[in-house]
Amino acid sequence: MKAVVIGAGVAGAASAIALRRIGAEVTVYEAYPDPAGKVGAFLSLAVNGLRALEALGCLDAVRAAGFEVDRQRMWSGRGKLLGDVPRGRAADDPLRSVTLMRADLVAALRAEAVRLGARLVVGERLTGVGAGAADEAAARADLVVGADGLRSAVRRTLDPDGPEPAYAGLYGLAGIAQGVPEAGPGRTFNLTFGRRGTFLHLPAPDGTVWWSVQIADPAVPAGIELGVEELAGLFADEQVPRRILGAGARIDATTLFHVLPPVPRRQDGRCVLVGDAAHPVGAGQGASMALEDAVALARALHAGPDRAAALAAFDHGRAARAGKLARSAAANRDAKTAGPLAARVRDAVMPLVFTRAYTRSTNWLYDYRPGALPQ
Repeated sequence: MKAVVIGAGVAGAASAIALRRIGAEVTVYEAYPDPAGKVGAFLSLAVNGLRALEALGCLDAVRAAGFEVDRQRMWSGRGKLLGDVPRGRAADDPLRSVTLMRADLVAALRAEAVRLGARLVVGERLTGVGAGAADEAAARADLVVGADGLRSAVRRTLDPDGPEPAYAGLYGLAGIAQGVPEAGPGRTFNLTFGRRGTFLHLPAPDGTVWWSVQIADPAVPAGIELGVEELAGLFADEQVPRRILGAGARIDATTLFHVLPPVPRRQDGRCVLVGDAAHPVGAGQGASMALEDAVALARALHAGPDRAAALAAFDHGRAARAGKLARSAAANRDAKTAGPLAARVRDAVMPLVFTRAYTRSTNWLYDYRPGALPQ
């Protein structure tokens, strides 16, 4: 089977690994010239993503590139603890969530894909009109995997009148600050619901503090041009975020968050969508779900000779899980854009219900077992 993968981010590189493990001939086309590139900030992988990495044979390399996180703590803007739960896992799970730079995750996945014999072509974009090398290769391939993100060209070829992404009412910035004692203990992910936005931070093993903010703004920003001092001013009422932003912080990444309505056509028997091209779920699960997709796709194709039936089975199997997570992510996003009254209700209710409700609401997500791939 000759497979062409469009996009060499998390979903594309993972798909290349999985397809090589079932014996496919794989070529990956990436629009950007830098094979890895410092794209994005840090991300976290929950245990469902780590199990997919284990199936791909990349778990050890990814662990080495990041650090483990045990706990997740939720705080009000006044410093009141709202919840304390295991981070990205069930309480009794021996695996621990891993946080690392997105570029390091992509680099580890691409290195394994190339080691297994996948061909990586950079600086080539799918146009959808047969105008380049990626278009020509896709036209000849037995399988085309659209791993080209939120604005997927493959999705447009599958359904020219399909949904397009829309601004989600949030934008974000992320970076690194020098050591701040007030940041709390290591191996802990902290989320503060501030008056002007949501602030996330976690102390890294080297003594720095990795942070990100998500700011609610109903109007689409013309550009995200906040500096550290202006950003610190937005969190002037929240002691720990203000202290972190004032401690030599630098901004490494900015993001406009988008939502995508359900995609009605994700495969046609030869082309198939994975990752954000199919379901930009959010809720810190984008990378983990992309890794799950890669393993599930390869297992479906390996199960029988009928490729069209395999893609239909893959699509059916992933749609319900991704849809459920998308609904959970919408509720998460609503909490971050809450008005003053809703925020007061949240701060009053969360300490009473969050920790107990967390297990019931996440067991289905973290208990997922992707299955094995040929080694």
